[in-house]
Amino acid sequence: MASEETRTLKSTTNIGDPTASASPEPPAGAAARAWTMRLVVVGIVLSALNLRPAITSLGALLEDVRDGLGMSGSVAGLLTSVPPLCFAVFGVMAPRLARRFGPSAVVCAGMVAITTGLLIRPYIGGTPGFLAGSALALMGIAVSNVLMPVIVKRWFPDRVGSMTGLYSMGLALGTAAAAAVTVPMAQALGDSWRSGLAAWAFLAAAAIVPWIALVRHREAPDGQEASAPGASAPGAPAPEARARETEPKPELRITRSRTAWALAVFFGLQATAAYITMGWMAQIFRDAGVSAGTAGLLLAVTMVMGVPLAFVIPRLATRLPHQGPIVIALGLCGLAGYAGLYLAPAAGAWAWALLLGIANCAFPLALTMVGMRSRTGAGVAQLSAFAQSIGYLISIPGPLLVGVLYESSGGWGLPIALMAGLMIPQMVVGVLAGRDRTVEDEAVAR
Repeated sequence: MASEETRTLKSTTNIGDPTASASPEPPAGAAARAWTMRLVVVGIVLSALNLRPAITSLGALLEDVRDGLGMSGSVAGLLTSVPPLCFAVFGVMAPRLARRFGPSAVVCAGMVAITTGLLIRPYIGGTPGFLAGSALALMGIAVSNVLMPVIVKRWFPDRVGSMTGLYSMGLALGTAAAAAVTVPMAQALGDSWRSGLAAWAFLAAAAIVPWIALVRHREAPDGQEASAPGASAPGAPAPEARARETEPKPELRITRSRTAWALAVFFGLQATAAYITMGWMAQIFRDAGVSAGTAGLLLAVTMVMGVPLAFVIPRLATRLPHQGPIVIALGLCGLAGYAGLYLAPAAGAWAWALLLGIANCAFPLALTMVGMRSRTGAGVAQLSAFAQSIGYLISIPGPLLVGVLYESSGGWGLPIALMAGLMIPQMVVGVLAGRDRTVEDEAVAR
């Protein structure tokens, strides 16, 4: 990575500077920029680790939380629908906040919100307080969700696939760790589900540190300079990237783009599957006779499949002119996993967990397509906010409906049939979103 980073720095430093050919960047400036790029990578990875534990840690302890707070199945279903609701509501604010304060400052604030929300939600009393603390943490996750593709495109425009893969690996690792470790950690902390959930606040606190350092470098908000013209601030993107951000652009009306809508629906359907899995899969296995600890491990297996595949799939996607074949392959794995979960949930539990883990890798694929379906950083920000906000709105009813169907039918047959049925339209719109085109070709105002 170091040699690739050096080449990137050499290729982007002083472009457009009339003195560039006469005097290369001083060694001190090159060292400062290299340090800043590494700090961005650390910030991206630590942030990714914290974007799902608030959800999967709750999934592993959902039965204990329900008993402790006196929740019904329908209210628990509502609780599993809170994440996509918060992501839709708060995610749409992210581009405007980034233009006002800069992406690094907004992500830093997001990490602070995650830390605070995780720390207070088990202790502030009752179901309403638990929902409020969860919403605060999810608000921080929402803005970070939207801005991560923007930061990747801005700082690493020539390495979108590999950096999205690294980010997705961190996200999958955090998701899997929360699913696997939360139950034994709660048992080690006095057999307390409250302590088991609150402990994840410490990981979130660690993610604040690199973003504070980047904010102190006075990174400019999108479209603004961090220092005097011609200067190259250590904490700012390369001059070529700044030039692309500041040059005049036609107005982009994202709602006119068929690709944007296809990507938003694809994002929504894969998010529906993911949040149903994170919220309910452990309970499905427990109801089939699997122990609580093993059910948590099975959920962790599903999540950990994203660690290697989240790095491979984005890199593969950027090398293909059309991402439709990947969409279909992931969808078929999902259908096979749901069929097994219906027919033999306990006997083949590990196989179904693996298959559903592969299917859940539609998320890093969707993030990669967000970066590929726009030519500019501003376009990526707009497309990311649109696809994720609309997508998460689409995903809100899914986990709630699963809870209602489970409680009304007394079993998992109907919920699993719903999950499998939604995989078909996900494959269709994913193929449409994977076509080789950009939203600028479809959505520029005329």
